[in-house]
Amino acid sequence: MQLADDIMAEDATGVAAEESHSGRSIAVSTLWQVASQFVMAVLSVVTVKFVTVGLSKELVGYYNSAYGFLQTFAILADFGLYAVSVREIAKAKDQARVFGVFLLLRCLIVAISFGAAIALVWALPLWQGTPFPIGVTIAAFVPVFTLLAGTIRTIFQVKYKMHFVFVAEVLQRIITTVGIGLFVFYGTRLSSSLSVYEWFLGIGGIGAFALFLVSYFYALRFLRVRLCFDLSLLKNMFLLAAPYGVAYLLLTMYRQVDVIFIALLRPDFALQNAVYGLAGRVEDMAFLLPTFLLNSVLPVLSQDQAPAERKKLLSRTFSLLLLSGMIMFLFSFLLARPLTLLFASHAYLSVAGHPGADVAFRLMAIPMFLNGIVLYCFYVFLARHQWRRLMLSFGAGVVLTVIFNLLWTPSLGFVGAGAALIIVHFLLAATLLPQALKEAPIRFGFDEISRLLLFALLLGGTLFFAEPILTSAIRMVLFGAVSCVWIAILLWMTGLYRLLRR
Repeated sequence: MQLADDIMAEDATGVAAEESHSGRSIAVSTLWQVASQFVMAVLSVVTVKFVTVGLSKELVGYYNSAYGFLQTFAILADFGLYAVSVREIAKAKDQARVFGVFLLLRCLIVAISFGAAIALVWALPLWQGTPFPIGVTIAAFVPVFTLLAGTIRTIFQVKYKMHFVFVAEVLQRIITTVGIGLFVFYGTRLSSSLSVYEWFLGIGGIGAFALFLVSYFYALRFLRVRLCFDLSLLKNMFLLAAPYGVAYLLLTMYRQVDVIFIALLRPDFALQNAVYGLAGRVEDMAFLLPTFLLNSVLPVLSQDQAPAERKKLLSRTFSLLLLSGMIMFLFSFLLARPLTLLFASHAYLSVAGHPGADVAFRLMAIPMFLNGIVLYCFYVFLARHQWRRLMLSFGAGVVLTVIFNLLWTPSLGFVGAGAALIIVHFLLAATLLPQALKEAPIRFGFDEISRLLLFALLLGGTLFFAEPILTSAIRMVLFGAVSCVWIAILLWMTGLYRLLRR
């Protein structure tokens, strides 16, 4: 009897240690990704500033439109492979073989997707005679090498060695920032030169190539990185990824197709996307934060886990997503004008009859908050193999996005596109969240809600009263540093810090 008790105690200790290790691994992995995103965000601020200073407003519009156009094809090339490969490699016995098949599948889909993108942009008469086709062709190197590096990234995600990703991503951003910055340093200002426009796009491709190379050499420490042709396994992996690839494509289409509709439906699309695309490229960094956290959680969710531990992990994850979404919403909505001045200049602010980037920031604030909820539902259903719900929901979201853009974008421009983004995000969050909570219950009640609302009230009040004095980029940078300390204090004051550690 004593022996049985000792064995049970030892098992319990082992389980607890394993759970603690998983929790620490997730936390460390997420922190490395957040740190990477923070450094990249700072460098991206400088890069965006350099682009708006170095290029004319029209070429900035073509620059933003090129990346916006490629975004949909990038998601098609992703095909849901990252999320699925993390799950499959995490539980595979022969990880090198499974990874090699995923890498081969990625290469094939990347070639088809971006080949189609480049062929399409050169074939459409609408864009002939503009800098748009050559811009898309040069800019395509960025998502191509980023996606290949992203496939290698799954190794670091599964092994919880995300500090290598930090090094590779920061190096990529440094190369891009310094390269474009040199043009500005040597006197390039509001240039209408197509060669400068092409160089700016090409430097981004050089940075992405460096990301791929560094990721490749670091990955060799943990796993053999080479293509593996196994027709049976390739077919199985394709069929396994296809439902989630389609769902992920649909998810991104309702978020990104607005830039394409502006380019198709507005003759002044370059100027429209100069202001809307500016806010969009900045906000894309905020959209990635929930993905980083959920990618860190996915390998654990994909394994067998005790219901109580799963509930605890999901509760903490959901609370963190709401908290980060709330912070981004408040900054984007209440500090829209200072953010515009930080990333660009007064030329990008709204004037009578012409909405500017400050309006775009406010429009995107609501989807930024709701995006975390939608992505949470996506990953819950991904871990539970419930892909049909995702395809139906996101398919409906794409249909609504297309309808709203056709109705509103021709007359309202990016304001109509932004309104469509808000409505679709709200409908998806309201539809998917109850289903996700039923599929995977969490602990989230009045105590959590009240603390989050108190936090939002205190932070929002601070931002509201600070906005009138944030009249320059330097003041905004200093305020951002102070805000980090203030947010930490608010987390302690409201008890959210203890709540998130439970």
